[in-house]
Amino acid sequence: MRLDHVRRLGGPNIYLSRPVAIARLDLQGLTGHETTDHPGFAERLVDALPGLAEHHCSAGRPGGLLEAMARGTYFGHVTEHVTLELSGLIGREVFFGRTVRAGGPAEYDVILECPPDEPSQSPVVERLITLAVRIVNGALAGLVPGTSADLARIAAVHEEERLGVSTAALARAARERGVPVRRVGGLNLLRLGYGRYRRTVWAAMTDATSAIGMEVAGDKRLAHRLLADAGLPVPEGRVAASPGEALEALRAVGSPVVVKPLAGHQGEGVHIELTTPPEVVAAFASAAGDGGEVLVESYIPGKDYRVLVVGGRVAAAAELTAACVTGDGTATVAALVERVNADPARGQGHDRPLTRLVLGPAELALLERQGHGPRSVPADGERVWLRRNANLSTGGTSRDVTADVHPEVAAMCVRAAAAVGMDVCGIDLRLPDAASPPPAERGAAGILEVNAAPGLRMHLAPHQGAGRDVAGDIIGLMYPEGTPSRVPVVSVTGTNGKTTTVRMIAHMLELDGRRTGMTSTEGVYVGGQLVHRSDASGPRSAEMVLGDRSVEAAVLETARGGIVRRGLGYDRADVAVVTNVTRDHLGVDDTETVDDLVDIKSLVAEEIRQGGHVVLNAEDAASAGLAGRPGVRERDPVLRYFALSPDAPVLAGHLRRGGAGYSVRDGWLTEARGDRRTPILPAAEVAGSFGGHARHVIANALAAAAAARALGVPVEVVARALRSFDPHTRNPGRGCVYQVGANPVLVDYAHNPAAVGAMGAFVERCWGGVGVAAVTLPGDRSDELVSETARALAGSFGRVVVYEDEDLRGRRSGEMTRLIVQGLREVRPDVRHHPAGDLKGALTSALDMAAPGEPVLLLYEKLQPVTELLETLGAEPAG
Repeated sequence: MRLDHVRRLGGPNIYLSRPVAIARLDLQGLTGHETTDHPGFAERLVDALPGLAEHHCSAGRPGGLLEAMARGTYFGHVTEHVTLELSGLIGREVFFGRTVRAGGPAEYDVILECPPDEPSQSPVVERLITLAVRIVNGALAGLVPGTSADLARIAAVHEEERLGVSTAALARAARERGVPVRRVGGLNLLRLGYGRYRRTVWAAMTDATSAIGMEVAGDKRLAHRLLADAGLPVPEGRVAASPGEALEALRAVGSPVVVKPLAGHQGEGVHIELTTPPEVVAAFASAAGDGGEVLVESYIPGKDYRVLVVGGRVAAAAELTAACVTGDGTATVAALVERVNADPARGQGHDRPLTRLVLGPAELALLERQGHGPRSVPADGERVWLRRNANLSTGGTSRDVTADVHPEVAAMCVRAAAAVGMDVCGIDLRLPDAASPPPAERGAAGILEVNAAPGLRMHLAPHQGAGRDVAGDIIGLMYPEGTPSRVPVVSVTGTNGKTTTVRMIAHMLELDGRRTGMTSTEGVYVGGQLVHRSDASGPRSAEMVLGDRSVEAAVLETARGGIVRRGLGYDRADVAVVTNVTRDHLGVDDTETVDDLVDIKSLVAEEIRQGGHVVLNAEDAASAGLAGRPGVRERDPVLRYFALSPDAPVLAGHLRRGGAGYSVRDGWLTEARGDRRTPILPAAEVAGSFGGHARHVIANALAAAAAARALGVPVEVVARALRSFDPHTRNPGRGCVYQVGANPVLVDYAHNPAAVGAMGAFVERCWGGVGVAAVTLPGDRSDELVSETARALAGSFGRVVVYEDEDLRGRRSGEMTRLIVQGLREVRPDVRHHPAGDLKGALTSALDMAAPGEPVLLLYEKLQPVTELLETLGAEPAG
């Protein structure tokens, strides 16, 4: 068995509402084999990973996997469980896994949940699966493979790239409140919300945190001055740029003193309770670094506290204890340190609630002052200090005292945050007791520092006392109760009509006064302006629109390819539109049947907010049938059906039950609710419908009207939008007619049987007869689908010019022409067909074949070359 490749789906997907990785396994010689075909395999595997014995599997109870292996299960399934077990062993909390057949008989896809904020480029999941494959192969070979070394290396990468404790808590708090969260790359930077409500937070620093406040907090001298000017107690201190100046400060301030870097952080380089000149000189050398300045200030006795101020109020307070160990009369200091570090809550840096103790130069120097060293044995109950500064970053611990803080102490901290100008900050202070009023005596209490972007670890999971939801307080500051975090989102999918429908909806919302972001196959638009040209119907473009702070509503074209290859770029749309589901893209991405397409596109209807709206095509069985899917029903959606005919059975039944529907009644686009009818506008007045002859355009207009009305757009605005939806300016390349000499040229992107059939019917209705077609079809479609599309074309056109696009999509030159001609002849043996080398040759030949006034249908793959060619031919917009 071997691993072929791994790909990620970063957003909601057809397997899970959270990110997943999909690993393609080739079972090779294990094809058709089950675990029971290899005696002893299961025992060796569980010897290597005892935790597998607790896996539930489909049995839904511990031991389910063991039962499955005893009955006989295939090795892709076993690899899934091994990978999940390895994930758990490194603290990567994921629980979902599934294994499905893929491609050939030896190929399986293992789908595995990924942590929501794991970087998209993380190597961790692939390394875990690779290790799982090696373990399974080893157990098959009669070995009990060791995993500790490889797993330790993977765990180190996972620890390095995971969100810090503070940022992870903020992400969790935001999601609990329904706020969308996206991590930016591998940073501790989160993008929250959508559109105009988008905010960013980096650790505990919000996008509203004052830059001036940050600078002040980082300059201890300036911060002390502002605090003192506000009448707040601070230690007396002086700045020293040399050892001599430090000694002068010692004499002026009076011992004991504290020496610390002028711009230090996290307690590094801080030396406390110094009394002698040699101590101060040594501390200066440590704190100043290469030619820096230090702050020498009076030492304030008492307890160390950190008070977190959020939005002008105290959110939490903790009493801090510096890093230390307590003797038992037998263990050495080094052994006591290792004993403390065995606590799983301790880790490197800021990745865990507590930081591991170390015996570095600062710790060894302090041990020596206490008459100890790493090998000395403290007496039973003796507390030995490793640090004197009470920072979690240097191994300290915290005790929650939020409920005990005296109102005067709280007021002092709030005033300090305001003096510096911070929305979120941590106030370090020393007091005899935070539960009592601050003493008035000079030097008996003081604010030591104001910390920007304060760590939240000590409040979230204090060593003693209850944790505080300080992350929730910060999210609440950014999104006060009643403040939205999302703009309205409309997601449109289907086989045909997506782009036109998206453009119509966006036009309606713009006319309703909402600055709208739109994604489509032609690019990303904001406020009607193209901001990014590409095939923008996937998750990246959706994220681009939803990340734009000027956007007040979003309309997203959501294509099959993006769903399959990367998942959705959003969560919880307000409105989902499914135009239809017909034969297209079969044979691509393991999609073999229309039912497979339905499974993919149904995600758009399932991924709506609770009570959101779903717009379905009542005349398309696949689209209408989505209403019955459990994933749709559990959202308790408001269903809105559309149909060209008001007598469509699904629509009629829905209206009888009091639902909303949209159809053409007596020549008018009409909104119906139960027995109530509201005319919107005559079908003949829909721009681009050619007096109502382009029935597919009318269907798109009905779908768009349903979506817009779901968002509260007034009927008169919907009508005005449809009248002004000029296809040449607002829907280029979709049903656009140009006059080229004596002939109308109809340009469209139709490339599957249903779309080609609709264009043929339109030509017959609009021009009352046959025409000439110049066609190309995408090379990545299956031979069967290409032939079927060609047969649909032959139903309306007896003269066809066939050309191949520049991008053959893996086909050989001439192969597509042969397939198309073959399909044409199957339906119409007498068809006149003519090959052309390129787009220009195809249109020129088609115009030569057409009689004056006879229409020419031009199907294309890329719009820009068509536009440029029409300009050279002097084409004028028509219709």
